[in-house]
Amino acid sequence: MIAATCYMSPGLDNPLIGATPAPLEGSAWEASRAQAITPLGLGANTGRRIAANDLVAPLAETPERPIIELAATLGSGDSFSRVLTRAGVARDEAATVADMVARAVSLSAIRPGTQLAMTLGRRPSRDVPRPLDNLRFRARFDLNVSVARTNGQLVMTPEPIAIDNTPLRIRGVVGQSLYRSARAAGAPAKAVEAYIRALASRLSIGRDVQASNVFDLVIRQARAATGEVQIGELLYAGLERDNKKVQLVRWGEGKGGQWFEASGVGERRGVMATPVAGRMTSGYGVRFHPIMRMMRMHKGVDYGAPYGAPIRASMDGIVALAGRSRGYGNFVKLAHAGGLATGYGHMSRIAVRSGTRVAQGQIIGYVGSTGMSTGPHLHYEVWRNGVAVNPRNMTFTQVAQLSGSALRAFKARVAALLAVKPGAR
Repeated sequence: MIAATCYMSPGLDNPLIGATPAPLEGSAWEASRAQAITPLGLGANTGRRIAANDLVAPLAETPERPIIELAATLGSGDSFSRVLTRAGVARDEAATVADMVARAVSLSAIRPGTQLAMTLGRRPSRDVPRPLDNLRFRARFDLNVSVARTNGQLVMTPEPIAIDNTPLRIRGVVGQSLYRSARAAGAPAKAVEAYIRALASRLSIGRDVQASNVFDLVIRQARAATGEVQIGELLYAGLERDNKKVQLVRWGEGKGGQWFEASGVGERRGVMATPVAGRMTSGYGVRFHPIMRMMRMHKGVDYGAPYGAPIRASMDGIVALAGRSRGYGNFVKLAHAGGLATGYGHMSRIAVRSGTRVAQGQIIGYVGSTGMSTGPHLHYEVWRNGVAVNPRNMTFTQVAQLSGSALRAFKARVAALLAVKPGAR
């Protein structure tokens, strides 16, 4: 094979002559280049467009899309018709649609943030707005509303959504932390806070609640057929303590509702609720002061709690003082009816101002270690007519009691809530 190659070779000094095509020029070069493939990373612009020729005719104007699908959001303080107008709907047509929707649901009841899905149709010219062909949105949790153009006329159709109002019941063992255990079981944070406040009106969370106790919550819940879930207020607060049970049921709607025991005994008005979720670490009376190293009268009680834990008003009152106060550190004093006053010391941060009115259970500050303190805790004092008294000696003053038909309706409510089977969302 090598010999054959050498025999047929023209020689190293005789070049081979080949035909070379003439280079392309002008329009032929542009047409060829437009169909070539060259790396774009090297700056090439080939393969992007067809070279101009006699068949290309420039457009006088770009044609519009036959329809436009878009979404708009109802803002806070916005009006329904203004949202449609901003999306491109004519003012008169937007006002007509708003009047139609108002027949199914009050426009003021449509919540800010509601998404409106719209389809705008073809218009005869660019000088007029596009007509609204379709509109659909969630007007309420239990209602969808659609507006569609049929035979040239807009027709509004309300679409009710089936709602299951079975409450949500959550049970579990208290363990090391009542709050954390309830949250881990699936209870919302606001429901757990309401649960702890309700129990605090009947017992001491830090002293009376044990790790082996069982918590029981029933929460208002609405589940739509479309899958969405709304969680409402706490309806039932229960705690099983050995052979004793605490069973509290909320009776009444809105702010007028209050907690009643299963027997029909109502919320104890005037009672001082525990101001913080923690255990009592030092009582009222003479004790050895840990900083001054001497025996001294301790005019309140101390509650051990984590740094930053919320401190709540033990009863309704007016903020008489909110600021620094010597050994108390950050201090809040509340004045209550009947000559009573309460004080809250060593706060890390104060959440109220002097002269403001606070309700029982409202957050007034957060646990800290300011002033003469050896660690994060709440120092809590109670005064009656200016004289310090033992907070643990305060007694209940007013009790509500259901009777007659109200008591029978209440008993039926209790039975219905206790019949709900526990289960996570």
